[in-house]
Amino acid sequence: MKKTTFLTTIAFAFLMLFTVNTQAQKFSNLDKSPLDIAYHRTDRNATPMIKVIYSRPQLKERTLSELAPNGKIWRTGANEATEIKFFEDMTFGGKKVKAGTYSLFTIPNDTEWTVILSSDLDVWGAYSYKESSDVLRIKAPTSKGDTVEAFSIAFDNNTMFLAWGTVRVAIPVGK
Repeated sequence: MKKTTFLTTIAFAFLMLFTVNTQAQKFSNLDKSPLDIAYHRTDRNATPMIKVIYSRPQLKERTLSELAPNGKIWRTGANEATEIKFFEDMTFGGKKVKAGTYSLFTIPNDTEWTVILSSDLDVWGAYSYKESSDVLRIKAPTSKGDTVEAFSIAFDNNTMFLAWGTVRVAIPVGK
């Protein structure tokens, strides 16, 4: 009797281990546009001045104009609207912005993009975007560069760069 209980327990444990192991290896619902974070700091060890949390959609043989059409509000990434946090009062595109967290939306166009900071947070996409929630709007010129497959945001000196496809947008940031 004890031997049967012991063997049953071992068999059950083996079955559970096998079931958990096979289930743990299935990642079929992973996000196709992975989340990323970009920080603006004066150097690697400095306190951050800006943090941007965004998802990185891929072109995958599509065009930028298909994914972020000219003249249409865009969430500036994929999935949830991009969030930008200013750790202190700063300038963004030459305009003053108070410390805080905002959603970052853009309206792409051929020669310049409209860049928008919104007070609406934790929104999915741009579907519920309200112009009445705009905190700041600036215009930023576009330029061309080598192709970037995954939408990217980066900081260099006192500039925030948006890059996707061959389009680059540079936004001055400072104290």
